[in-house]
Amino acid sequence: MRTRDIDYHCGDTHLRGYLAFKDASGKRPGLLVFHEGLGLGDFAMERARRLAEHGYVALAADMFGERRQAANLEQATRLIGALRTEPATLRARGRAALATLAALPEVDAGKCAAIGFCFGGTVVLELARDGADLRAVVSFHGVLATKLPAAAGAVKPSVLVLSGAEDPLAPPDQVAAFEDEMRAANVADWQVISYGNTLHGFANPAADGSIMRSALYNAQADRRSWAAMHGLLDEVLA
Repeated sequence: MRTRDIDYHCGDTHLRGYLAFKDASGKRPGLLVFHEGLGLGDFAMERARRLAEHGYVALAADMFGERRQAANLEQATRLIGALRTEPATLRARGRAALATLAALPEVDAGKCAAIGFCFGGTVVLELARDGADLRAVVSFHGVLATKLPAAAGAVKPSVLVLSGAEDPLAPPDQVAAFEDEMRAANVADWQVISYGNTLHGFANPAADGSIMRSALYNAQADRRSWAAMHGLLDEVLA
């Protein structure tokens, strides 16, 4: 497997992603991986490598710039808040990562998808709302609320939301509002899977409640959500 850092820009912001792929002949589907609220680190990179083993060209994107990482919840809140209050900037950085991935010679630009965890789950949903040219987006324990709901007919990809039923960052009223948004926008293919007795951060083995009490790894939900993701990707990227 080949791995390397990859530099790209969004306006004046320097972004440093992480690329993983296996040598193979011909172009392959491309997958974006968007990191959690602490920034691009080991977890997102490991997931990129797992996807590369499956045959994808995987780019773990940098949303904060200069591959900044937060050391605690306060720092993460500041980094995330700066983008959530400016959804146009958030979407532009996501699109910059997509353009970088699609331009790679190994990638079939017509077969790209995006997955994201926590804050990254929010990013992929914002890309879908913005009409990004993706086959699928998969949100793992992402925040579902938005300042810019999808317009009718705008969402192109299949949408899969994987959420913990006890996640305080995606409470039942916001899940219901998201489902109403998908209906109002006439999204052709969307689904929400809710895992019982499951909190925020369920897909990350490092989530032990130390940074956020409501973020706790759940091996069963991790395994089932990863399988649900592959089920969708195998279908839409075939």
